Amino acid sequence: MRILIVAPAWLGDMVMSHALVQVLLVRHPGVVIDLLAPPATAPLGERLSGVRAVHLLNAGHGDLALGQRWRTGRNLAEEEYDQAIVLPNSFKSALVPLWAGIRKRTGWTGESRFGLLNDRRTLETDNYPLMIERFMVLGLDDGLLLDKPYPRPQLKADDANAQRLRGEFSLSRNAAVALCPGAEFGPAKRWPAEHYATLARALVAEGREIWLLGSMADRLVCTEIESLVPEGLINLAGRTSLLDAVDVLSLAGQVVSNDSGLMHVAAALERPLVALYGSTSPDFTPPLSDTAQILRLDLDCSPCFQRQCPLGHLDCLKQLSPDRVLAALTAPVH
Repeated sequence: MRILIVAPAWLGDMVMSHALVQVLLVRHPGVVIDLLAPPATAPLGERLSGVRAVHLLNAGHGDLALGQRWRTGRNLAEEEYDQAIVLPNSFKSALVPLWAGIRKRTGWTGESRFGLLNDRRTLETDNYPLMIERFMVLGLDDGLLLDKPYPRPQLKADDANAQRLRGEFSLSRNAAVALCPGAEFGPAKRWPAEHYATLARALVAEGREIWLLGSMADRLVCTEIESLVPEGLINLAGRTSLLDAVDVLSLAGQVVSNDSGLMHVAAALERPLVALYGSTSPDFTPPLSDTAQILRLDLDCSPCFQRQCPLGHLDCLKQLSPDRVLAALTAPVH
């Protein structure tokens, strides 16, 4: 059995797709599982156990790139996959499996994919409220039910690279706290920079070292936090590759993160984690780890699932105080 998974373009979704990989490994002993992924998430496939190979789809997020998709499909035809499982719901994401000649092409009905998928499923959202459920059930024949407990996404850290990075950036060997203040989706998912800075100063006063992690897109907010914390902080935003960020997180004693891709990375590494939710909901994409604590205010206006606060006040995160997060870091995880 040879299966190609068309992987998501969002980092957190890519992490959660490992639950599907684990379902397939149990259901089809000896199965070969490959991923097709865009540049933003492809490197992470190397750290998902059970994945044989990752094929790069060299198309940017949102790009139709018909020529590139056609060439990729024709190149993959020689792999002779038995099935493709398409996780994104877009029209374009289903093109490569069709052009690769894969006989069984599975996915949710999505946007106008009637001619592209021949194992189309109709999503009943009430039956599958969790994102990982919507991924995993595509690995079963239509109508079958998922078994509980669900497998949890896991990431493999490269210990040798982690130690190299510790030396390169002069990272403490003590219990550092990693802060992940970015969120690719939009500002309504981001705890305020001044709150992160207040928390960082309190932790530094307790003798903790602070690491700021994020992509180049998070560099601005991390630089703002850095400017408000006079000592004890190392800003790594934009200075690491994705896999380097994974390995740095594996060294952290604790992690504080918005609902973001790095939150899911920290959970899959089983790092003690405090996850901050505002405009989104842990009822859909929670951190899947026993070492994670979720903080949210449950205001009447949240979750709104908007990129920007539609009311203009962002109270769902502004009113979540640094003192409450600090208390969560010191409380035992149940």
